[in-house]
Amino acid sequence: MLGVDIDPARISDAYWHLRKILREHSGSSSTKIFKEEVKEKLNASKLIAHVVPRDDKETKKDSSFSETRNLFDVVSFRQENFVDSRHSHEKQYDTILCLSVAKWIHLNWGNDGLITLFSKVWKLLVPGGTFILEPQPWDSYKKNYQVSKTAAEHYRNIMFPPDSFREILLDKIGFRSVEDLTAGLAGSKTGFNRPIFAFHK
Repeated sequence: MLGVDIDPARISDAYWHLRKILREHSGSSSTKIFKEEVKEKLNASKLIAHVVPRDDKETKKDSSFSETRNLFDVVSFRQENFVDSRHSHEKQYDTILCLSVAKWIHLNWGNDGLITLFSKVWKLLVPGGTFILEPQPWDSYKKNYQVSKTAAEHYRNIMFPPDSFREILLDKIGFRSVEDLTAGLAGSKTGFNRPIFAFHK
């Protein structure tokens, strides 16, 4: 599982929450058996986390260390500009999530940036893979386009409003079907009552 964000502060927050989960999961008894040392390095746009045992023999006796180590093996985070970066399509994913992100890519990289996002996601998904998208509504664009001159310029030239994303992803990008995951759900937190769609490749 890989999380990507252009903001290094968000990557640091993500690792902080991951360590918190591990501490809560291991419990006080586990800390008597092994010592966790997590080192973070933000180097070449990558944050690396290591878990180091106190003693190899004790580690073998404690299954919780194995669980901790394995979690760091399967969960990672990377600072990256997804739109501008180059990806090898040899590695593909079953599911890609894009939650509360499309608007910012649209405002900062324009129409071309949005289409690049959708195209890259499609290429990075395995056949039958799923793209989970939470598009922000047009009113949200109106509230945020003045954050920079670039965003304001792109806002004035937007060709694809959020209500056209479904058509673009199905007819232009190549996804075969879509479902509204939030249809019929109630009790959403105020301010985040937005539809979430699952597009299937």
